[in-house]
Amino acid sequence: MNRHEKEMAVAEIKDLFSKSQAVFLVNYRGLTVSNLQSLRKHLRKCGGKFKVTKARLMKIATNDVVNIDGFKLNLKDQVGLIFAPNEAFSVAKQIVDFSKENQSLKLLSGVFESKVLSLAEINTIASLPPKDVLLSMVIGTIQAPMSALVRVLSAVKEKTQQL
Repeated sequence: MNRHEKEMAVAEIKDLFSKSQAVFLVNYRGLTVSNLQSLRKHLRKCGGKFKVTKARLMKIATNDVVNIDGFKLNLKDQVGLIFAPNEAFSVAKQIVDFSKENQSLKLLSGVFESKVLSLAEINTIASLPPKDVLLSMVIGTIQAPMSALVRVLSAVKEKTQQL
């Protein structure tokens, strides 16, 4: 890699980091090329992007990002960054599911909205239902008291009509 290619790689990582809601760090040592292609395919379905470059270049690219010191400590060995521009929850779910199928992929750390995440926090995020389901649960919770009031009022109306 010449200097220009390195600068381009650093600029691309900075750009992806700034545009992403969440970034996950994985160790992919031991995965085959077909496994990596499969991972990329699964991530593309939910809007994620898997980027591999030298760990030293990743450190340089993340120098300007604040409050992620714990994340930077894991930037060593054979690691890759998974960017989630929109659907961080579904990308986290894809990573966790893929790592269960392929023991070689190890989830190391993550950053969600400038907060470093531990493995337990990432697993919690991955276990959440999709955004549409969460929204319908919230709407159902908001709608429940109104529905109960309507049922009570209609029951009172029916009772008074019977008398």
